[in-house]
Parts: sequence; structure tokens; C-alpha cells
Amino acid sequence: MNNNYFLKEMSWTTFVERKKLTDLVIIPTGAFEVYGPHLPLGSDSLVAVKIAELVARRVNGIVGPMLEVGDSSMLDEFPGTITIRPESFKSYLSDVMDSLVKWGFKDFLFINAHAGNVPIINQISYTYRERKDIRRAQIDYWRFIQTIDQGVLESGALAHSHAGEAGTSVMMHLYPDLVDVSKTMNVSRKRKDDFPEIMKYGKLSDNTDWGTVGNSSLATADKGKVLVERSVERIIHFIAENWKNPEQV
Repeated sequence: MNNNYFLKEMSWTTFVERKKLTDLVIIPTGAFEVYGPHLPLGSDSLVAVKIAELVARRVNGIVGPMLEVGDSSMLDEFPGTITIRPESFKSYLSDVMDSLVKWGFKDFLFINAHAGNVPIINQISYTYRERKDIRRAQIDYWRFIQTIDQGVLESGALAHSHAGEAGTSVMMHLYPDLVDVSKTMNVSRKRKDDFPEIMKYGKLSDNTDWGTVGNSSLATADKGKVLVERSVERIIHFIAENWKNPEQV
């Protein structure tokens, strides 16, 4: 299997030869935002690109351009957060996808580690619904791992909250040198949400002064390893089963 996985690291001649081996491009998308005092601002993007690489290595795919800044407007009162207007993100990603279609890619897998990007990627993907030769799928990573966390996490309902036990564990496994474990903490929401099933549009600061919710002090690299390995296996299983034949969508 070829060892070249990142499009940005290939020469154009290498790309021509590498493209002959696959129709799959993996597009990582993330965010540049507060992720607690213990994790870097680029955590979402760092996770997205690493998961994309782990999947690409297993299925011989190509990792396309990384879109590391998304719509983080609900967190922009925290220092260092950068936000991109949805219209700008959509235009940029649409142009990226159009270029990749031009160069012959047929299967587009978005590894997205930021909730704010989900509806934008959906909109772009739906514009290709009439193209029967192009397949699209999105992994909304932090929601995705909630389906494979059985027996791993300890902090209950807030285990998957912002920069909480799950997110911190994943970062401890993938990027241990970027996690300041001395600053992990147990943060409860400022106010109880009696209607969690209803979408609301407040700011993160409505519920936390620290940019994190939940008990990140319970996070461990071992938990992160299990979550990452299970998630990668599930993604690979999807590709193998749902995209094994060119005509399947």
C-alpha cells in the first residue's frame, strides 16, 4: 500500500500516480475555538486531521485540504476563538469540493470535529444529489463517538460535553504533549437544561466561565485510545460495507 496519504505533501506527478489507486478523498474540518483551559484552541482540527489520517492509512484514501476554522460564533467571547461566517465556509468548501471532483474523486468522506460545520457540509453534499457517480458521507465526530463509548466513560450525561471527559481523553491519546492535565476540572452547567431535546441558540458562556463543561479530570489516554480505535474501526466498516461497489450510495 502506498505511504502517501496527504494531498498537500504530494507533487503533482505523485498525485497523478496516487490518484489511480483510489477514488476516495477524506476532508477534515474543525474549528479554532476555546476548548477549556487544558486543551489547545485547535483541538477540533487536530483531532479531525488525525482521524482522517488513521482512516486513510487503512483504506488507501487520500486526505484532502484541512479546513481548520469554522463557525464558532457561539464561543467567540472567549479569547483566541476565530470564527468564519457560514457563507464564507460554504463557499470555500464548495470550491474545494469542485476542484476535487474535477480531478476525478468519486467518494467524499468528511471527518468533521465541529458541530457548527455540520449543516454547512450537509448543504454542500446535497447539491450533488443528482450526481449518481459521487458519494458523500459525514462523520460528525464528537456526536459519532457517543455511539461507540460503551463501558469507557465515567462522568454520565456530561461525558461528551465541550472539552469534557471524552474530548480530553481523545486529545490525551492523540496529542499528549498538548494537554495540560494540571488544568483539567469538573465544571457543572450554570443552569439546568430542562428541555435538552429542543435546539437553543445561546452562548457557551451562558453555561460555563471556563469554556468547558463536565469532568475532564476523569479523562485518560487509555480511554481516548479505545474511543479512537473503535471510531476508526466503525468508519472503516462503513466504507467497506456501504461503498464496496461503485454503484452503491
